[in-house]
Amino acid sequence: MFAIYGTSGQMFRGPLEELRKIAPTLRVGRTRAAAAVTSRSMERDVSPLPVVPEPAAGAVASAQRQAVNEYASIQSPKPQRHPLTRVLDVMSPTVLTVADSASVLEAWQTLADHGMGQAPVVNPQGRLVGMITRGELLRPDQLPGPDTHALAWRAMLMQPVTTLMVTPVPSVEPDTDLRRVAQLLLDLGLPGLPVVAADGVVSAFISRSDILRAVVHDPPLDLWS
Repeated sequence: MFAIYGTSGQMFRGPLEELRKIAPTLRVGRTRAAAAVTSRSMERDVSPLPVVPEPAAGAVASAQRQAVNEYASIQSPKPQRHPLTRVLDVMSPTVLTVADSASVLEAWQTLADHGMGQAPVVNPQGRLVGMITRGELLRPDQLPGPDTHALAWRAMLMQPVTTLMVTPVPSVEPDTDLRRVAQLLLDLGLPGLPVVAADGVVSAFISRSDILRAVVHDPPLDLWS
């Protein structure tokens, strides 16, 4: 299920087919200028089993190696494979957000410090109200000219982030079908979507990188089964 949130709260909730009908009216196209989101998905850290060199002792050494490898397999069992079908299966469990009370300068510093191209903007309750991107922060019509007085630059940087954020913005719920999310990202040219709970609280982020990583890493092709 997808939803659209703005400064007044939830404006839409429904399937992909209905969202497509109103997507052209959103200002999400500008997010194409943003740098791709750096995925911070948690990956399984499964260390390879230790390999014992084959000594010249023959049968005795082979038995020792087998015992060591069996012990290692018990200590580091392989993860259970399971089909990847929902946003919950591949989304980044941690998400960077910007408070709607932040200034443009604070938002810029937050994105720069974390190497992000965009971040959801949330209200004091953690609910989604918009999205701030590097593309919006660097729009030529938003920046003072090179010969502009320093006070103009200061005024621009001190204005609320809400004046430059993209709103309303689409979002997705954790149990949404992964392929439908991928289709929406292609349709709108977005690098990712905020993952929200039913009450609009931002809980995670799903990016193109998360989906690609799911295809490349274990389990490889279960995504399409």
